[in-house]
Amino acid sequence: MTISSDRSPAVDTSAPKTYEVRTYGCQMNVHDSERLSGLLEGAGYVRAPEGSDGDADVVVFNTCAVRENADNRLYGNLGRLAPRKVSRPGMQIAVGGCLAQKDRDTIVKKAPWVDVVFGTHNIGKLPVLLERARVQEEAQVEIAESLEAFPSTLPTRRESAYAAWVSISVGCNNTCTFCIVPALRGKEKDRRTGDILAEVEALVAEGVSEVTLLGQNVNAYGSDIGDREAFSKLLRACGSIDGLERVRFTSPHPRDFTDDVIAAMAETPNVMPQLHMPLQSGSDPVLKAMRRSYRQERYLGIIEKVRAAIPHAAITTDIIVGFPGETEEDFEQTLHVVREARFAQAFTFQYSKRPGTPAATMDGQIPKEVVQARYERLVALQEEISWEENKKQVGRTLDLMVAEGEGRKDGATHRLSGRAPDNRLVHFTKPDEPVRPGDVVTVEISYAAPHHLLAEGAALAVRRTRAGDAWERRNAAEAAKPAGVMLGLPKIGAPAPLPVATGSGCGCD
Repeated sequence: MTISSDRSPAVDTSAPKTYEVRTYGCQMNVHDSERLSGLLEGAGYVRAPEGSDGDADVVVFNTCAVRENADNRLYGNLGRLAPRKVSRPGMQIAVGGCLAQKDRDTIVKKAPWVDVVFGTHNIGKLPVLLERARVQEEAQVEIAESLEAFPSTLPTRRESAYAAWVSISVGCNNTCTFCIVPALRGKEKDRRTGDILAEVEALVAEGVSEVTLLGQNVNAYGSDIGDREAFSKLLRACGSIDGLERVRFTSPHPRDFTDDVIAAMAETPNVMPQLHMPLQSGSDPVLKAMRRSYRQERYLGIIEKVRAAIPHAAITTDIIVGFPGETEEDFEQTLHVVREARFAQAFTFQYSKRPGTPAATMDGQIPKEVVQARYERLVALQEEISWEENKKQVGRTLDLMVAEGEGRKDGATHRLSGRAPDNRLVHFTKPDEPVRPGDVVTVEISYAAPHHLLAEGAALAVRRTRAGDAWERRNAAEAAKPAGVMLGLPKIGAPAPLPVATGSGCGCD
């Protein structure tokens, strides 16, 4: 099902084929895209240069199915590539991820110029499917119903030399009525603890100094292997890995957030004082309708325990506004929790009806104008709290891990950017001595904005690190060969809190 045309331009068979991966959605998709890039580079492809914008031999869309406009966004992008494919001999287009798992054959019916459709369970098949589509000259649609191999067994082209994602589980056993992810990612499957720690140790040996443990429901780790304290044990085990300076995890579920996890966070020095714990709603009736297995009192109790054990912890969350049946009183309960919890940041979402989820057919769908008005009230409250919480950081001395590409105005302001231990973004005055991404700079915070901090004085100290060395080696290697950026894929350092009102990401944990 490829487009036919009279193609006269000659193909340069001596040049390596280029690829581009465009990623949408959650951290799991971002990490999957690192695997897809590794697979393609293992098959001999090289990344397309920066600014190619679809001008590559292979363009891969790694899709998300959570937001309402995901379908339109995909087909709009595919439509823009159709004429490019006609004019570029041998070009191939592949669609994977959650939307591919959901829509399957629909994709090639709506966009017959697509060559490959693959799902969330068989990303390792991409190079084979591309070759099969080329040889057979027809679209290849292959969707596995269960995981064929744990993604971490696949080659990886990591986006950062100093920070890395490490998957500890895939899938989810929850049945939240608004979420389509379990149907597309499958039931939870845990990796063996030894395999996880071996991967972390290998990453540290390469120069990585920060890892983020990743799972659809990360603190449920152990349910598949019959150990309810497996996650806290894993955190403590990470604490014994020499050279691993920072450990983070995302995203936990309040149902599985137990006291042993809080103790492990507080007592393990390299586990960072940061917690992202989705709330979704502060209303008990709405939480029940969402099929969330906790209530407001339980949630706020966890926050209180975390703050008692880790006073400087920065807590972030996800909140959905306008779930079916949500009353003004329900929404006021959400605002109450926001005031009590005092989140450093919140990822806020307007409820998005997704076909195939129980919530899509519930009574009491909220009018768009009501949802929008509530959303704006929530964002305004959270902005105020975020700013107040950030102002408390002024005067503190913090160790920042220098980041790559997180300060859009750094060049104009002669600053650099880094992440504090609690993952707050800090822009700081560029030191006189050279610093590299992955190095650690000690600064004093002088100013706070709602979404970032400033350290306007001179750096108090600079520590060159093995992670900075790794970044330098990688940059030198990249400079020696054709390179670009993976268009549409965020930089992979510590997962950065996004501005409150963006509405990007999954919001499904």
